[in-house]
Amino acid sequence: MNEEKFDFENLKVYQRSLEYIDFVYKITKGFPKTETFSLIDQLRRASISICLNIAEGSGGSKVEFKRFLKIARRSIRECVAITEVSSRQEFIGTEVR
Repeated sequence: MNEEKFDFENLKVYQRSLEYIDFVYKITKGFPKTETFSLIDQLRRASISICLNIAEGSGGSKVEFKRFLKIARRSIRECVAITEVSSRQEFIGTEVR
């Protein structure tokens, strides 16, 4: 079966966002269960948002794509803040940050 790909699937930034999601799922597996509906959920959703905004924005005009990339960048900032909180709470080591 010949699988056609969408253009965004070939973007390096999209591929890297998928790798980041894998990384987030890996590190959050070690978080305390009490964080399931707070930090774990928030970090996973924010990381997925990066990927989704890249994909969604790629289907529009250049102006629209830039807008979606800005939204993805906000999700990245959210991930950075959550990672800092997680580090301060000693859920992850400083080498992860």
